[in-house]
Amino acid sequence: MTEQIKQTRPGKVYLVGAGPGDPGLITLRGKYLLERAEVVVYDYLATPKLLKYVPKGAELIYAGKKGGTKHTHTQEEINQMLVDRGRQGKMVVRLKGGDPFIFGRGGEEIEQLAAAGIAFEVVPGVTSATAAATYAGIPITHREYTASVAFVTGHEDPTKKDSNIDWSKLATGAGTLVIYMGIKNLPTIVENLVKNGRDAQTPVAVVRWASTPEQHSVIGTLETIVDKVRSEGIKPPALIVVGEVVKLRDTIDWFEKRPLFGKRIMVTRTREQASELVAGLEEDGANCLEFSTIHLEPLDSYEILDGELERINEYHWILFTSINAVKYFFHRLHEQGMDSRDLKGVAVGAVGRATGDLLLKYGIRVDLIPETYTAEGLAESLLDLGVEGRNILIPRALKAREILTETLRGVGAQVMVAPVYQNVPAQGDREQLRRVLENGEVHMVTFTSSSTVNNFLSLLGASDQDELNRFLKGVKIAAIGPITAKTVTDNGLRVDVQPNEYTIGALNQAIVEYYRKK
Repeated sequence: MTEQIKQTRPGKVYLVGAGPGDPGLITLRGKYLLERAEVVVYDYLATPKLLKYVPKGAELIYAGKKGGTKHTHTQEEINQMLVDRGRQGKMVVRLKGGDPFIFGRGGEEIEQLAAAGIAFEVVPGVTSATAAATYAGIPITHREYTASVAFVTGHEDPTKKDSNIDWSKLATGAGTLVIYMGIKNLPTIVENLVKNGRDAQTPVAVVRWASTPEQHSVIGTLETIVDKVRSEGIKPPALIVVGEVVKLRDTIDWFEKRPLFGKRIMVTRTREQASELVAGLEEDGANCLEFSTIHLEPLDSYEILDGELERINEYHWILFTSINAVKYFFHRLHEQGMDSRDLKGVAVGAVGRATGDLLLKYGIRVDLIPETYTAEGLAESLLDLGVEGRNILIPRALKAREILTETLRGVGAQVMVAPVYQNVPAQGDREQLRRVLENGEVHMVTFTSSSTVNNFLSLLGASDQDELNRFLKGVKIAAIGPITAKTVTDNGLRVDVQPNEYTIGALNQAIVEYYRKK
């Protein structure tokens, strides 16, 4: 019955503005629709990062159009795709860069849907014009400079016989001009503006890839901007802002002044854990390349842990050396019909503040966090308390350093190791990794554990030290702590950044401070 209803359900097409490039600028409505889409038809200017919201199994169709190159699909083909999928009863999201109705051909697509009797909805997006100006530090209106603005296309329909842009009125008719798709025709645009009365000394900004880590702004005047754009190799997509408000960039520029702006940083954590580090680095302006080198998996058997949970009240201490151990331990605890109340009476130690904070979310307030966030620091803190004859349970990875276990056993503690998860190398793309390193696309690589270092080097597959040094020439290395750093140096590499506190937040800040000093 459900399948029959699905087949007869009418389709609907949603034109969604993706915004200018920063995935955080999509509207809540747009994100909601992407999360439920059955088909997504997306543009060149709609960031692929938004596709992470789309359900697995949805049909993804790239319909990008790039200036100066052959289009993936003609506009007529795109229109027909939307009509066809709508007739099939699909929920279709047409994801368009910027706003669908501002030089985005959204009106043309809606006309075809309406003619075919397909239901539709349009979701506005942050238009590239306002984004380019804002992210370049330029208010397109300002009461001390101008109260008018005009949006103009620099690339009209090539099939039209005559231009409908009246440059004689436009040149001086608006205080600020924002010109879309005008790089190819920039010399002609400048000539028309000056010829029709705009002062040749009027400030001009050209902004490429606005709101993204690749943003590049060039500032000049109508007299100089063509030569400056040519010398800096600016290509589409870019917008042109003409007007006295461009002078305010010196004061208001904020985006390109962030400490990590322009830096490409590779994050090698698991995909599940990379988000915190990536979010922090991107907030400071970095362009993060997520390249997971490890993958966490549950064990094939939990026989050891299950047995220890049956006699959990016999333990004096449970020690957690990572947030992963916490997550997998409590997952299994709950599967066994138990919860935090079953740990009553057992003291709990955590290797660091982040692990302790996660335990608190499970209802456990830790009894011990060492001053130094390492296994050695945790062992030293326990020795100060006295653990001879104490029963200690350590849930951890299947393969891990033995320093904590050996140290505690060495002073007479009864230590039981219960594996709760396993680290396995991620199936990364060796050729892609080698390519981005050889092309100089990476400024820094971050490592948050010895496993990330070892798996990164294994995936890279350098034949000897000379080849390894060649791949990493000019690439800085950030390690979260001394154990990870030692693994780096043991492999003949140099650590450039290491925080005093071994946390993700501290690593982020240490990277910022490193580049500020540089």
